[in-house]
Amino acid sequence: MAKALIVYCSRTGETQQIADLIGEGIRFGGHEADVRSTKDIKSESDLAGYEAYVFGSPTYHGEMLQAMKTFLFLAEKADLEGKVGGAFGAFGWSGEANDRIFETMKHILKMDMVGDCLRLKSSNLGGGQQMAQDYGREISKKMGA
Repeated sequence: MAKALIVYCSRTGETQQIADLIGEGIRFGGHEADVRSTKDIKSESDLAGYEAYVFGSPTYHGEMLQAMKTFLFLAEKADLEGKVGGAFGAFGWSGEANDRIFETMKHILKMDMVGDCLRLKSSNLGGGQQMAQDYGREISKKMGA
């Protein structure tokens, strides 16, 4: 059974809720998922031992939170090239953080990304819970049997 690490930062708890739902979807797909805050990741060794990585941040004023920016610099040292990846986040108006995380994972970390990032205003609106779980299933499928 392969393992995925979902790392998020959150101000209101919404991005954490989405992270938990993505984790459920990965588990529904038959794999393990650890959900952790950026605060819990202290060094690149904390990223070792996973086959997939999913990173998420809300968008505030067109940007991801500073904690995610700092985390992505740390992830750059962890040699994640070729690993399965996904990106997500909550947003109110624009949602740029999701795209920036996705593009960083794809082009700088050189990860094997799922089709696109997950964009949700809230997991409680318009089928958001199902969409987050389905995103987890998509990552699980890309991880293989």
